[in-house]
Amino acid sequence: MRGPGWALCAFLLLGTLVLRCSGQSSPDAENSAQSTDTQPAADQSAPRPEEQAPILTMFAHSQTARWWISGQDNIIFQYHPAFHALYNGTNSLQPHYENATSHVGTIFLGYEITHTTEILFDLEEASGGGLSDSLGLGGETDLDVVRNPLLSKNIYVARILMRQIIPLSHQTIEVERGPFGLATHLPVRRIELRAGKFGTADYFDVNEVGTDSHFQFMNWTVDNNGAYDYAADTRGYTYGIIAAYYDRNWAFRYGEQLMPSVANGPDLVWNLRKARAENYELELHPGRGATRSTTVRLLAFENHANMGVYRQAVNNYLSGLTPRPEIADHPFKVTVKYGFGVNLEHDFTPLWRGFGRFGWNEGQHESYAYTEVDQTFAVGTDYVGKRWHRPNDKVGFAFVSNAISADHQHYLELGGLGFLLGDGHLNYGRENIEETYYNAHIWRGLFMGPDLQHIDNPGYNGDRGPVWVGNFRFHLEF
Repeated sequence: MRGPGWALCAFLLLGTLVLRCSGQSSPDAENSAQSTDTQPAADQSAPRPEEQAPILTMFAHSQTARWWISGQDNIIFQYHPAFHALYNGTNSLQPHYENATSHVGTIFLGYEITHTTEILFDLEEASGGGLSDSLGLGGETDLDVVRNPLLSKNIYVARILMRQIIPLSHQTIEVERGPFGLATHLPVRRIELRAGKFGTADYFDVNEVGTDSHFQFMNWTVDNNGAYDYAADTRGYTYGIIAAYYDRNWAFRYGEQLMPSVANGPDLVWNLRKARAENYELELHPGRGATRSTTVRLLAFENHANMGVYRQAVNNYLSGLTPRPEIADHPFKVTVKYGFGVNLEHDFTPLWRGFGRFGWNEGQHESYAYTEVDQTFAVGTDYVGKRWHRPNDKVGFAFVSNAISADHQHYLELGGLGFLLGDGHLNYGRENIEETYYNAHIWRGLFMGPDLQHIDNPGYNGDRGPVWVGNFRFHLEF
């Protein structure tokens, strides 16, 4: 039976029954019905609730000190059973039973030089890996995996940047302090400047329901817009500047970032004439008022890099110039790839939220920095567990459908390899993914829970799959 609905419902029901029968609610269960998403969105500007929030970290953090120290540790176990596949290629998701474990640990440091100037510095360690070395899917199942298994497992600098706040009004709003921002009050109208090393997705295409793989969904194309080929090295970081203007019901941000020297490469190009990325995002709060129930984000990006063209690679192969289509076999030439995105989120009730994303890029130039998706549509929802006396737990469900352009399809059909895909042949179909999770708050900063994903046409290939991927996450918030 190919339909995933019955299994997803049984999975959620089993998780709920186990949690209800396994013990009492957490010590803070009667005090709050707030979200467990303690990793803050970078540009969060919602007022904090007046009631005293429970401690959802191992150690309490000062709201007045000029410095900030916190940390996270995230471990995800994954497996998939054997599945049907007519053939296998160099970059295929392997059809036999597999398991894998990923681990990401981060230390967040910050210092408030003045009330309007901050320095943020994060150290990170990533180890383990993904199923089939994270190959064979447009919507990879674990956002924590490093896409190059040959990278060093040593600690590295993930972020080092300065944040400058320029007030444009005397009226302020209260905001939550965290590793992405130390200020507890911000002017309603302001300009914010950031410069240094960061993740582009820290500030663009953020969504409070589907962005954080440490508390929410795990799939790449649920947590991010899969068609958003945002600037990043193999680990997901880049150098650049971001300028943002905030007003009461809207905001606009612009970013200029460095691009990698090759697709999915670890090295960034510092010569902006050879490679760079421009990012634009308009954020609207049409229902902000007292409830802030609706947020709309409109995204556009433009990448300049030495990117190959799928049609040219196919023509070279058909002309006998290459043994197979080779997207990287071309003289150096700066080409342009662009795309757009729509990001929606809405609070239906205090406990129930939903989100939607749509993304598109022109699909003629090679997928370069994030994943091999040229068009995507995603919807999802989460629900806080207050009704079953678990107010710091969450359950979520999402569906995403990914696609690639006709030229991209033809390239893979003839045996071409992308940096993630390449089954040797292709019987094209949209890659459709359902994902559900339960995130349980155990005690203070300890969270854990299961996640299940069902993938039809993995790697856009109707000759392979479907495949089920089971996951279990342990998360510590220090």
